[in-house]
Amino acid sequence: MKKNLLKRISKYLKGDIYLFIFTILLAIIVALAQIYIPILFGKSIDVISNKEDTSKLINLLKMATLILVISSVLQWLMMIINNKIIYKATRRMRSEAFIKIQSLPLSYLDTHPSGEIINIIINDVDQFSEGMILLFTQFFTGLTTIIGIIIFMFFINYLISILIIVLTPISILLAHFISKSTYKHFKNQSIEKANQTAYIEEMVSNLKVVKNLNYEETSITEFDKINDKLSAISFKATFISSLVNPTTRFVNSLIYSAVCLVGAIFVLKFKDEINNPLYLSIGSLSTLLSYANQYTKPFNEISGVLTELQNSMACINRYFSFMDQEIELKEDDKKKLTQVLGNIRIDHVDFGYQKDKILIKDFNLKVKHGQRVAIVGPTGAGKTTLINLLMRFYDVNSGAIILDDNNIIDLDKKNLRSHYGMVLQDTWIRNAKVIDNIRLGNDKYSLDEVIEACKMAHCDSFIKRLEDGYDTIINEEGNLSVGEKQLICIARVMLLKPPMLILDEATSSIDTRTELKIQDAFKTLMNNKTTFIVAHRLSTIKNCDIILVLKDGNIIESGTHKELLKQQGFYYELYNAQFEK
Repeated sequence: MKKNLLKRISKYLKGDIYLFIFTILLAIIVALAQIYIPILFGKSIDVISNKEDTSKLINLLKMATLILVISSVLQWLMMIINNKIIYKATRRMRSEAFIKIQSLPLSYLDTHPSGEIINIIINDVDQFSEGMILLFTQFFTGLTTIIGIIIFMFFINYLISILIIVLTPISILLAHFISKSTYKHFKNQSIEKANQTAYIEEMVSNLKVVKNLNYEETSITEFDKINDKLSAISFKATFISSLVNPTTRFVNSLIYSAVCLVGAIFVLKFKDEINNPLYLSIGSLSTLLSYANQYTKPFNEISGVLTELQNSMACINRYFSFMDQEIELKEDDKKKLTQVLGNIRIDHVDFGYQKDKILIKDFNLKVKHGQRVAIVGPTGAGKTTLINLLMRFYDVNSGAIILDDNNIIDLDKKNLRSHYGMVLQDTWIRNAKVIDNIRLGNDKYSLDEVIEACKMAHCDSFIKRLEDGYDTIINEEGNLSVGEKQLICIARVMLLKPPMLILDEATSSIDTRTELKIQDAFKTLMNNKTTFIVAHRLSTIKNCDIILVLKDGNIIESGTHKELLKQQGFYYELYNAQFEK
């Protein structure tokens, strides 16, 4: 599992493999330079203690200063390169994640809060990049420092070197034990952050609804619960992980004290035995003490990196879990229709969003080319579900939906959806010019065609009153009313002129006078086109060819408006409920 994870992470670094090798070389040079400086200072101390020529001392200090400056410059360069590698990797990760979103089935997006997905792409990738930067800047430098110091120490005094090497694993084992227990806490922290992001996103995007329903106090209470839970989890994760540094520093201080004591004994005992392997000068002891401090420091840094990596691994696992979701496969091998009449037949269809909970049972329907079909019923009756099935946002569990003698399962999804025009109750306006919002990037339509479509949708007049007319930049939060935005959405369909239409309460946000004009425009648009109308206001569907009354996923009544009123059934009750005095 870990090998597979490392392999997947390395994929994002492959484009910068030469920079990666170069930065490792820089890390080795920087580490060796920092190791060599204590030797020069040790020699300087010996020069002073032995009362040697001052010029020798000056030369040693000059060399130490030069190496220090070069080391600092190389370290700065290494940081820049490492950051460049990681930021390019995170850019690739986010690009792939965004492409992934475009290919995910609706079933995944319906069952996962948008805030959770945003958290994965933004926060989790950020946390991973921070862990990788620490790994690149501290891990390789630390590793080189450890190996280099061991070699240099053995040349000075092998016995003290062994003492340092034997005692140091205590610090490593303690750090490993603590960091190992932090992973689950950081994983829980990442999950709870996603929940918090999802809740904030939901509240902010629906702030008008929150205020209209006086839900502010309740939403604050709910947020406090989530926030308190995250705070508790974060405190536990941070508390345990923060034990690493003081624990290892305590052990390292003991090691430093031991080296200082043993080294001082050797200096005093063998001060006149220069050829003795255990001989130590004052300068050499100073170098060893510096090494004892330097030798344990990389372990502290590496232990800190390992702790941060636990958090990063929890985040990257969530990222890869998202990337491993099944996508909507491209269906280039499936049939593409060039012309569609709009004859639709639904044969014995069963469907449920969960296979063990069937929502639609043995559904049958036959719609001829050009017919207008209204779909009515209470909330949860299956109206939106039927639309989802017609457009293959979901596939049926059993049965078949036939379009012009073609089972839609055998048709390319993208091609199938291109033959539908949809106007939904919820508007969607992108941050772009009015003309681009209507054309949706399809430049084959001229300005004259766009204006003609807008005139049919009765939005040409208010568009011309905008600051730059059809070139005015608009967005969801702009100065357009909900009704004006819905008219722009209607203009899109007027421009497209698809063979089949789906209207989901398409005039719900439009004033009554404009609605009457739009209904006339829709009559022209719907002429000779198969149309499905999801209706809540029953007054808008009186002239439909067929009215389907759905309840619990089944058609319980069907017929024209007059026929259904005569039956005095469920439709009759719904209609009268809307027009009771």
